[in-house]
Amino acid sequence: MNLILFGPPGAGKGTQSAFLVSRNNMRQISTGDLFREAMSKQTALGKRAKEFVDAGKLVPDEVVIGMVDEVLEKLNGQSFILDGFPRTVPQAEALAALLQKRNLSIGRVIFLEVPRSELLKRLTGRRICTKCGSVYHVESKPTKTAGICDACGGEVVQRKDDKEDVIQTRLEAYDKSTAPVKDFYKKTGQSVEVDGTGEAEDVFSRIRSQIG
Repeated sequence: MNLILFGPPGAGKGTQSAFLVSRNNMRQISTGDLFREAMSKQTALGKRAKEFVDAGKLVPDEVVIGMVDEVLEKLNGQSFILDGFPRTVPQAEALAALLQKRNLSIGRVIFLEVPRSELLKRLTGRRICTKCGSVYHVESKPTKTAGICDACGGEVVQRKDDKEDVIQTRLEAYDKSTAPVKDFYKKTGQSVEVDGTGEAEDVFSRIRSQIG
C-alpha cells in the first residue's frame, strides 16, 4: 500500500517513516531530500529548482511533480511513502494525475495528530549535534554530558527554528497550508487521523492498524 504521511513539525513523521521503510520495505519520498539530491547532482530539474531556491522563491509545482515522477519511475513496484507532500490542493491534483498516468494509487493519507502543547514541548526541548547531526531531547533523551554529543563529542545546540516563537510561526503556517489538503483527501475517502502521542512504537502500531 502506498501512503502519504502528514503531520506538523514535531509530530514524528521522520520516526514513523523510518519504521515503515525498515519494517515494510517501503521507499520514503521527501521533497526536501529530492531537492538536495537533484541540486547536488545538477540534474535538469535540479538546476531549475536551484534557480528558485537561490532567489528565495517557492519551487514551482511542475518542477516538484517532475522530481517525484522521476523517483516513481524507478520504484519497480516497491511501495512508497510521500512525506509531507503534497502541501497544497493544486499539488494534490497534479499528484493524482501523475499517479493515474503511472497506474498507481494512494491507499491511505495519514495525518499524525498531536496537541499543540505537546509539539511545543517536543520541539523546544530538541537539541542537535552540530558535527554528526545526532538528535537529543533535554527531557526524554538528554546527553550524558551537558552540551556534548554522546556519539562523536561534538557540540549539541538548540536550532534557531526550534525556539518557541519560531515554532509557533511554523505551526501556524502548517495549519493554514494543510487544512485545504486535509479537506481534499477527506472528500476522496482516503484520509485517516492517527493519534501521534505516546511512545513511537505505539504510534507505529496505530498506523499499522490503518494500513493492514
